[in-house]
Amino acid sequence: MSQLIPLESLIQPREAAPSGTPLGTPAGTHRAARVAQPNAARVPDWLKVKTGKARQTVQTGALLHDLKVVTVCEEARCPNIGECWSHRTATFMIGGDRCTRNCGFCSVHTDRPLALDVAEPERVALAAQKLGLKYVVITSVDRDDLSDGGAAHWVATIEAVRQALPDAKVEILTPDFKGDKVQIAQVAATRPDVYNHNIETVPRLYKPVRPGSKYERSLELLRFVKEFDPAIKTKSGLMLGLGETGDEVIEVLRDLKAHDVDFVTIGQYLRPSPRHLPVLKYYHPDEFDEFRRIGEDMGFAMVASGPFVRSSYHAGEDFDRALQK
Repeated sequence: MSQLIPLESLIQPREAAPSGTPLGTPAGTHRAARVAQPNAARVPDWLKVKTGKARQTVQTGALLHDLKVVTVCEEARCPNIGECWSHRTATFMIGGDRCTRNCGFCSVHTDRPLALDVAEPERVALAAQKLGLKYVVITSVDRDDLSDGGAAHWVATIEAVRQALPDAKVEILTPDFKGDKVQIAQVAATRPDVYNHNIETVPRLYKPVRPGSKYERSLELLRFVKEFDPAIKTKSGLMLGLGETGDEVIEVLRDLKAHDVDFVTIGQYLRPSPRHLPVLKYYHPDEFDEFRRIGEDMGFAMVASGPFVRSSYHAGEDFDRALQK
């Protein structure tokens, strides 16, 4: 039986390399580099997660681990993991479990990545097939160490999934490929049903939140994909609680709309560890509803907005809902 439990009971201390940690720095050597700051307040009562059904959750985890498939559910410490895994849904993370960037909000490890696993695309496809997925969501770490940013690996994975599940919808959440349009086009040429690239936060906060990324570059990626093939639905998401203002959030929504983005997700930033950026505000569900209304009034085909909304959370249902409008 599913139940609601306070989010605080799921929070486990976890270290992550701070911004500026050299690639290859052993775990633990960075601890003094980022000063821990307290959150703005205690986790509010409305942040209670659904645990899902324990047996199904364990079975999903065992299947994924047996196939040596990495998921963003675990690596990003998603609060929805119990609910999603109990429904045999997971978001695959390709390219390894080490990222070449070190975002202030993200719990994925920063380190020099290992060589790409050429068997990974087939394992991801097999996992999707065994889970019986009708809507497959794939993301990846940043692979700035590779000459193509991992684009060929993306193509191989999408093609393997399509061969294993020809009737499934495919949503991808890619890095920015440093704005390289050849690499972006290589991935977009697989014609995913949804091409997602998260804007994450407002431009004023990019330096601490997304070091190594550029706001305008992310917007341009989204515009380029829509121009490349207007049939591909484009999607982006942002987190709230990092110090942005309401007006700044609305301005980001305007920018996304001006770049022909179709779908938007808005969720609460939740701090993965004391060494990550602090939560400066917990937004009330009513505030998320207001941002949803504003986004819908702007003309987005789909706006998912709520404390636990994440890019892939109920992504299949959101896609269907958008198409029914």
